[in-house]
Amino acid sequence: MSRAFVFPGQGAQTIGMGRALAEAYPAAKAVFDEVDEALGEKLSALIWDGDIAELTLTQNAQPALMATSIAALRALESEGIGIESASFVAGHSLGEYSALCAAGALGLSDTARLLRIRGRAMQEAVPVGVGAMAALLGLDFEAATAVAAEAAQDEVCQAANDNDPAQVVVSGHKAAVERALEIAKARGAKRALLLPVSAPFHCALMQPAAHVMAEALAAVVVEKPVVPVVVNVRAEAVTEPDRIRDLLVAQVTGSVRWRESVLWMAGAGVTEFWEIGAGKALSGMIKRIAKDATTRAIGTPEDVIAAKG
Repeated sequence: MSRAFVFPGQGAQTIGMGRALAEAYPAAKAVFDEVDEALGEKLSALIWDGDIAELTLTQNAQPALMATSIAALRALESEGIGIESASFVAGHSLGEYSALCAAGALGLSDTARLLRIRGRAMQEAVPVGVGAMAALLGLDFEAATAVAAEAAQDEVCQAANDNDPAQVVVSGHKAAVERALEIAKARGAKRALLLPVSAPFHCALMQPAAHVMAEALAAVVVEKPVVPVVVNVRAEAVTEPDRIRDLLVAQVTGSVRWRESVLWMAGAGVTEFWEIGAGKALSGMIKRIAKDATTRAIGTPEDVIAAKG
């Protein structure tokens, strides 16, 4: 039986996430303390007692979700379940940074600062209202890619997230994405809806943010991960530090190939996926991708104890 640890992306954030872990496990509390110190502010206060609209701002949500994931991992480690018990790690979009931190490729303080920079850069790359993202439900990746290409009409419209066999997210200029909604419905999509996001992530419009991240990543140490990381833009395992750095830059404008990543891990023998951090969104996707795999969400002290068996 082979296990993968997977780490959630934006959208999983809730007020209060990780608080019970921090109260139950000193090692989990230390994660939030270090992130607060790295950012020079009490992000933990926003996470536990703040306003959900403020927490959902990209520059806050990204380091907050990473901190919650690493706190959950430290709680697991406190109970004797370490990162070495996983054959692979992977994360969805910003979750890839959590995965790299979990596997020791990035330090925790560096990861928090990188995600704050990434969140701001992605937010600032495109003026508010210019871009949009939409979920196309009931179309596979090939069909969704064709929809995006037809909708572009000299603007940007790309398949940004290949989440599972029947959920693809497109991203780009607002007018193009709105055209994609209508085309998708005409092509038989069960649902096609705009997403409540503040910027068009994972498309060519994010190129300014990619430049910012190239500079930021050049300034941090990337170690060889202790567990191979299955990366979003390649949907395969990578361990070479310079390649990891390059692929994190490519990830800003590239597609999140989550469906293929899960299939790759299943093909490599993974039968059990543990979602480490907030929510259960990835577990739902994984069940639709690898039907024989089992999933487990680890976000509370009760989840940690249950994982001990």
